[in-house]
Amino acid sequence: MTASPQGLPRPLDGFLVLDFSQFLAGPVAALRLADLGARVIKIERPGVGDIGRGLAFAGAHAGADTVSFHAMNRGKQSVAADLKDPDQLAFVRRLVEQADVVVENFRPGVMKRLGLDYDTVRAQNPGVVYGSITGYGDDGPWRDRPGQDLLAQSIAGLPWLQADPEPSPVGIAIADHLASCHLAHGITALLLRRLRTGIGGQVQTSLLEAMLDLQFEMLSVRLTQPGAVGARPRGPHSAHTYLPAPYGVYPTADGYLSIAMNPVPQLGALLEIPELVELTEPESWWEQRGRIETLIADRLRTRDTADWLAVLDAADVWCAPLHTLDELVEHEGFRAIDMVQTLERDERDGTRTEVTTTRLPMRLDGQRLWGSDAAPLLGADTDRVRDELAPDREPVAGSVP
Repeated sequence: MTASPQGLPRPLDGFLVLDFSQFLAGPVAALRLADLGARVIKIERPGVGDIGRGLAFAGAHAGADTVSFHAMNRGKQSVAADLKDPDQLAFVRRLVEQADVVVENFRPGVMKRLGLDYDTVRAQNPGVVYGSITGYGDDGPWRDRPGQDLLAQSIAGLPWLQADPEPSPVGIAIADHLASCHLAHGITALLLRRLRTGIGGQVQTSLLEAMLDLQFEMLSVRLTQPGAVGARPRGPHSAHTYLPAPYGVYPTADGYLSIAMNPVPQLGALLEIPELVELTEPESWWEQRGRIETLIADRLRTRDTADWLAVLDAADVWCAPLHTLDELVEHEGFRAIDMVQTLERDERDGTRTEVTTTRLPMRLDGQRLWGSDAAPLLGADTDRVRDELAPDREPVAGSVP
């Protein structure tokens, strides 16, 4: 049992999750369940494992695996099983019979070919909650396209929202991360329904749906009033295609300052820019977007970020400094929110790996939830899981004592 700081069990304590997914969206969804107390067992290919073990973000490794794999798979167990081998597949199916949750993120049809699709699993385990993430859904012309974050952003048109003259994608795997949250959300909802009714179920989402939902404001306007979302003049410092000046990121004497939605005349008065004080009509904040942003940038360049924050914060202007990662992790605000945890793992070569990563980004009952176990070595738990949950077979090839 994984306990909360007050000694209470975590919300998903006692639930068994089989994680067939790889790399990002699926593993992060399963990570959220593990952080909330579920027992998560990764099902991986012997000798290879989750592709995330070798696909390094920024080329960073820690021990036998990538740092990103450690971050996405902490608190899980690993079973190595070749799903194309009949005996090993039979072993995995016995695990499926006992699982509360199954998570997968293969292209449509892959799990069906293995005999591990929802209908087949439900026949074995009627109360199972089965969660799937695809790239673009199970139907339609994009169904079989590679489900990758940049590609999903592009199909959904997200790079055009960055307000750059050329399309600019978001520089993190935003489709994967949002889809993982939606899947974890749906799984916990179906687990609650099962507790109330005894009925399991299936939750399906996709990278594309996550990107469309992210744009719900603009899509709602476009679909309701098609003419309202059209080409708008862009400024040199704009941070959003469909928000007027002064919304943007501006250089200062020693860095950058972001300014959100603020009335242009009031901002002009604070910054001592007479030309802006005269712009009392909101439509002019669109029509003269470039001129407004240039005037603001020229003024902000004359002083340091801290000086401008003192002026703008005192007037309750919505603004913030733009930090680098180095500046962020050294700031007292980062330390105050207490997002960091360090986990250790013994490697097979006798060395010890230490990984510093983030925690679950929420607090329950006023308490932060910390992980206790690092990401597993490939196949580290195969024999243990077999002995506990499926003890009537010979050891599975690829297992690790």
